[in-house]
Amino acid sequence: MTSRTVTLLDVARAAGVSKSTVSDALQGSGRVAEATRDRVRAVAEELGYRPNSAARRLRRASTGAVGLHLPATATRLDYYMNLAFGAVERAQEDGLDMVLLAPSGVAGGRIASRVDGLLVIDPEPGDSAVPGLLDAGVPVVTGERYLGPATGPSGAVVCDNAASLTALLDHVTERGARHPALLAPSGSSAWATALRATAGSWGRAHGVTVTLRTVPFAATPAEAEAATRALLAADPAVDAVICAPDGSAPGVLRAAAALGRKIGASGASSACEASDGNGRTGEGGRSEGGGPGRPGGTGAAVGLAGTGLLVASCVDGTATRGAEPPVTAVDLHPTAYGRACAELLCDILADRAAPDTVRRHSWSLETRASTGSPG
Repeated sequence: MTSRTVTLLDVARAAGVSKSTVSDALQGSGRVAEATRDRVRAVAEELGYRPNSAARRLRRASTGAVGLHLPATATRLDYYMNLAFGAVERAQEDGLDMVLLAPSGVAGGRIASRVDGLLVIDPEPGDSAVPGLLDAGVPVVTGERYLGPATGPSGAVVCDNAASLTALLDHVTERGARHPALLAPSGSSAWATALRATAGSWGRAHGVTVTLRTVPFAATPAEAEAATRALLAADPAVDAVICAPDGSAPGVLRAAAALGRKIGASGASSACEASDGNGRTGEGGRSEGGGPGRPGGTGAAVGLAGTGLLVASCVDGTATRGAEPPVTAVDLHPTAYGRACAELLCDILADRAAPDTVRRHSWSLETRASTGSPG
C-alpha cells in the first residue's frame, strides 16, 4: 500500500485482529499476547504503517506528567532518593512533571487519567499495586525487569546484577578471602533473585561455598548487625561478608568490631601472618595448647577473634563512603539510572523509541579500605 496512507484499520484487517488490539500492540499497552503483538508489528512494518503522533495526542490529551512508583521501603534508602532526583530532572527536560505515587492502593485506571506514562522501579511480583500499573493503558517503563505474571511493561532499563556481584566475589577472593558470605535480600524482585542465584553459580564455578543468609530487602544496620553476628558465630571461618541492602554496611562493621574481627584483611592472610611457621599461632591467632575443636583450644568463635574480615556492599552510598573504614561497594549510579529510566519513557512517549525497548545501565566497583584496598 503505497498510494495512500496506511491506517490502523488496514493493519487490523491484514493481521486479522481488531483495531484496538493493533493500537495496544503498537503502543505496548493493554493485554495483548506476545505472539499477537509480534504479528501485528510485523504486519505494520510490511504495510509501511507510520503512527500519526499529532492524531494520537488529539485522541488522548496530554496531561504533561508522568508517574513514579518506588518500593514501599524507598523513602528511607539513599539509593532510591537519588534515583528519583535523576528521573525528575530528566522528565523536566521534556517538559513533564513527575508525580510520586503512593506505595500501595494505586488504581491503574485512575492514575492513567492523570499521567501520560509511568515509571515503576524494582517491581516486586508481590507488590499488589504493580499489575494495575502495568495494565493502566499508558506506556510503562520499569527499572529492572518485572518477573511477575502481569502484562509486560513498554520498556525497561536494566543493570547486570549478576556481573556486579561476580565482580565483588572475585575482588574479595583476590584479596585473600576463602570463605565468603552474602547477606542476600529477600523477595522476588529481579535484583534480589539475581544476587541469590549468582552466589550459587559463582560458588559452583569456583569450587567455593558462598554462605548465604537472607535479610530484609531494605535491612537496617541493626538487622544487618544481628545477621552478621549470627553468621560469624555459626561459621567463624567466614572471612568476607558482602551485604546487599543499601545502607546496611555499618551494621556489618559493628558486628565485626564486637567480635574482635579486623576489617580490611582476610582471615586467610591474617592466619598466615599470625602463624609461627609450624602451624601454631601466637597473639591474634589460635591460643597455645591447641586450636579450635582440639583439646586445650579456646573454641572456634573465640579462637578466630582478631583475624581479618573483608566487608563489601552491593550498593554504594553515603553509608559506605562515610563508614570507618570506608566500604568497598558497587556504585549503581542511581541518579544516572533514574535519568535513564525517565529518558526511555520520554522517548517512547515521543515516538523516539519503540515499545519493548530494553536499555542497559552501567555500574562501577569502588574499592576501599574495608577490603584492604586504598581508600
